[in-house]
Amino acid sequence: MAYQVPRMDELESRAWLALVWTSELLPAALDAQLQADSGITHFEFMVLSTLQQANGAALRTKDLAAAVNATMPRLSRVVGKLAERGLVERLGGDGDARVVNVHLTTAGRRELVRAVPAHIALVKQLVIDRLSPTELTALVGVLEPLVERLDPQNRVGFAAAQRASSA
Repeated sequence: MAYQVPRMDELESRAWLALVWTSELLPAALDAQLQADSGITHFEFMVLSTLQQANGAALRTKDLAAAVNATMPRLSRVVGKLAERGLVERLGGDGDARVVNVHLTTAGRRELVRAVPAHIALVKQLVIDRLSPTELTALVGVLEPLVERLDPQNRVGFAAAQRASSA
């Protein structure tokens, strides 16, 4: 019996490649804008935004890493850079030396507030304004189930960060 290579039809292939290229190109465009306008990367923006949304603007390092879908080494490097710039601070856990909490500083909050308008303008220009309300609704309907499938424990995003900060 001959092995059959799985195939996609033309529509499946176009849909898949559109999703792949969007996921490749969009972060680079967002990163370039944030770096040029605010001197922060898109990942740093996500870290600051996630902390902003957390209860008390602080999260344990492991919860922050999960919420921004980062490895601990990557998050540690970025938090170190943000701490050097005074945008976050590392605080010890309540009596447990193994626990490190990351807290958004006033300077970090200020930097985030300054970065948001241009960031939102680019997001609207590249994505939101290109789609009708019906298409936006369809996009939500298509992507939210994919996110749920890829993250069944709901460990990424603002909701996960808020849950972790309440625990």
